[in-house]
Amino acid sequence: MNGAELLVRLRRGRGKGLLCKSCTTELPIVAALDKTPGIKAFLGLFEGVCTGAADGYGRMLDKPAMVLLHLGLV
Repeated sequence: MNGAELLVRLRRGRGKGLLCKSCTTELPIVAALDKTPGIKAFLGLFEGVCTGAADGYGRMLDKPAMVLLHLGLV
């Protein structure tokens, strides 16, 4: 298991959905999402859309969401 897989498994254990914008530095985490069952990833092309979608996801389901952006996790 590498660091990206560990991060994804920790997020899955906390019941967080994930919305992410894929770039070059995040590819190990995106690859780990494919290997980890029980977590959904939605790829977007623009940070504003991804953060807005995560906000809406969290508000509708009343649980936290996670966004993977180019410079880190929010």
